[in-house]
Amino acid sequence: MGIISQVLTWWNGQTLGTRLHTWRKGERVGEDEQGNIFYQTADKSRRWVIYNGDSEASRVSPAWHGWLHHTFDELPTEAPLPRKSWEKDHKENMTGTPLAWRPPGSVLTPQSRNSVSGDYEAWQPE
Repeated sequence: MGIISQVLTWWNGQTLGTRLHTWRKGERVGEDEQGNIFYQTADKSRRWVIYNGDSEASRVSPAWHGWLHHTFDELPTEAPLPRKSWEKDHKENMTGTPLAWRPPGSVLTPQSRNSVSGDYEAWQPE
């Protein structure tokens, strides 16, 4: 990433200020499966994440989210959350992206919606 984008933008990675703060006070504690890197201060009072790519909060898994917000003191790498057999893998929120789910009948999808069963009567202005 160029120095200009680090100075002027925050949405596509860390800014220059965050980079300096991380370098001076940050202690790397782990990395998740998406490549996001997690830091904390030496006194463990502040915690933050440097995203691998776009700064999108839904890219942080529930275990790391709990650690970031001081819900858990142990790192997810040391004390992983128990998983149920029915739980799916964490997936970021795809709303607003080309990969977002669009139901049949949406103006953004070529699929047509199933026709109604006759119990619906459209309102017509007088």
